[in-house]
Amino acid sequence: MPGFEFLGEKERAEVASVMDSGVLMRYGFDAMRKERWKAVEMEQALACRMQVKHAQLVSSGTAAITVALASAGVGAGDEVILPTFTFVASFEAVLALGAVPVLADIDDTLTLDPASVKKYIGPRTKAIMPVHMCGSMADLTALKALCDTHGLLLLEDACQAIGGSYEGKPLGSYGDIGCFSFDYVKTITCGEGGALITNNEAFYRNADHYSDHGHDHIGKDRGAEGHPFMGFNYRISELHAAVGLAQLRQLDEFLAIQKRHYTVLREALAGIPGLQFRRVPQGGVANYSFLSFFLPDDDTARKTHKALGEAGVDACFYWYDNHWHYHRKWDHLKQGISPGRLSRELKASLARLVAQDFSQSDYWMGRTISCLIKLSWTPAQLAERAGTMAAVVGQYCRED
Repeated sequence: MPGFEFLGEKERAEVASVMDSGVLMRYGFDAMRKERWKAVEMEQALACRMQVKHAQLVSSGTAAITVALASAGVGAGDEVILPTFTFVASFEAVLALGAVPVLADIDDTLTLDPASVKKYIGPRTKAIMPVHMCGSMADLTALKALCDTHGLLLLEDACQAIGGSYEGKPLGSYGDIGCFSFDYVKTITCGEGGALITNNEAFYRNADHYSDHGHDHIGKDRGAEGHPFMGFNYRISELHAAVGLAQLRQLDEFLAIQKRHYTVLREALAGIPGLQFRRVPQGGVANYSFLSFFLPDDDTARKTHKALGEAGVDACFYWYDNHWHYHRKWDHLKQGISPGRLSRELKASLARLVAQDFSQSDYWMGRTISCLIKLSWTPAQLAERAGTMAAVVGQYCRED
């Protein structure tokens, strides 16, 4: 991770094919495009790879979550439960529909704790949205059981975990809808793009229409298409889809490299006293895009993270102080700060987050360091990195 490390001739060839047709838009202009439909081709390939009936490409991972929620009927006043550790896009998508993000604690999977989720299910709850952060998944069996019991939607935000699996199913395919991001720093990239996948025919049809202003895409004349309901513009371009198509064909190669590099680093750290690796739920296989581990306490984690950077180990993250990925820096969410006015009901719901106790999340996040796994490391660079990480982490764990 990320796929941009391997951008090359395969991507250029697909983009050149689009430029040769002259049609950059995914819809219409049938006579001009020389039967080149890169978005359609990528959707078919993604659905096949993810073992689902339907895939819909959109303009970003944020758009994918927004369209997925809307397509499943989530709207104003509905509550969506999501974790304290995610990217801000997760709650932004919920807010875009007038729905209410409800934060629940994480556990040692670094994802939604089912016991915490259970506490926040109420009469307005419409969906549970586990976010498979840093390449690994939540305890989906327990979350699905909660959804089945309470009649809720299970939406997997798998934007950081494409290629992982749970109980033999690709991540994103286990729930009712799954979402992916193909932005520039994801395992495979379109430059900008995203997708949702589902086996639900109605959800897919809604997503197809909703992501393109409500067009029903029936017939050959775009201007004469029907509009069964309102929608918005979340379309992907043919150029972005062309890059993504070439990257998707290399996904398994990328995953194999990530696993190999991840394994070397994990084995280097495995014997250090006081270090604990993130738990991957039984039946789960990560996509190996990050190596995440816990240190004895938050002070040791901070010192170790700083020392790793000073030793030249880049792309390691201490999420506890991160502005974009952890609840402690989300004052704009909790205070309902927006250039556009929010409803009083929504602001009141968000204000409850200020006093909410997230000490369980803080316990795990404060001790966590996550290291990005790069595709482009040479064997010598990987060996050097493994040795340096083991020496630095081992020193601070001993000092603790």
